[in-house]
Amino acid sequence: MTTIVEPPAQVLTTFGLTAHPPIAMEGVGWRVGEVVLTLVPDRARAAWSATARENLYVEGMRIARPMRASDGRYVVSGWRADTYVAGSPEPRHDEVLAVADRLHAATAKLERPRFLLQPPAPPFTDVDVFIAADRAAWEDTPLRSARAAGMPEPESEDGRRSLSELKTLAGFRRPVDLPSQLVHGDLFGTVLFAGAAAPAITDIVPYWRPASWASAVIVVDALAWGGAEDELVERWSDNREWSQMMLRATMFRLAVHAMHPRSTSGALPGLLRVVDLVRMMV
Repeated sequence: MTTIVEPPAQVLTTFGLTAHPPIAMEGVGWRVGEVVLTLVPDRARAAWSATARENLYVEGMRIARPMRASDGRYVVSGWRADTYVAGSPEPRHDEVLAVADRLHAATAKLERPRFLLQPPAPPFTDVDVFIAADRAAWEDTPLRSARAAGMPEPESEDGRRSLSELKTLAGFRRPVDLPSQLVHGDLFGTVLFAGAAAPAITDIVPYWRPASWASAVIVVDALAWGGAEDELVERWSDNREWSQMMLRATMFRLAVHAMHPRSTSGALPGLLRVVDLVRMMV
């Protein structure tokens, strides 16, 4: 059973949020008036995201803006504060992909954060799993970084199946000549829609990869778990090196599934569907 952590009084005071009681938002955080407080897994990434979103403007998008505490900090005792933006995720996959294009045109000017150069390190957090999974899709020997850091091998049957599929797909990789840039690597299920209002994002989950890879991750997720039809792949095939980006995005998700301690067997069939599609592409 997950323990719900309520923001402590000291955090509310430091952010100047004492006029309204915190109201829990399922799976998101706590709404306090027109502000959302979120407990963050990694302070460096949370502070970076706040800095990036503070003055980022993208046409046709709403972006949650960070709030600074009274002493200027973005993160207080592991909590961050952002302006509330209305909306909820919807299976509007092509619109999410259009958001990715506009967003990544704007984030191309951002520098590579220093923390993206750091390898996974024990004790392993969710962040370390995603770091290792990202590298697995690109390094010569998939999961070399994870093994060098001492991350455990998958024990479940579906975890081992994911690892097997990952190794098979690695054989279809070929070199690509694409520039890497700052991209949001987790847009599926995090873009918020509110009727005819512009779509919104509340965070940027940073990766240093080609923009078309980030779009491919959206497509992989939409096909595996979002009910998208196969035609979604073809509609966005004008993305650069599309088949190779789809290949690497699928490897990334297989690696996450193999290593993440909260992965469930129910997520694998959708991924295997994408594996079959990608094999036909490459």
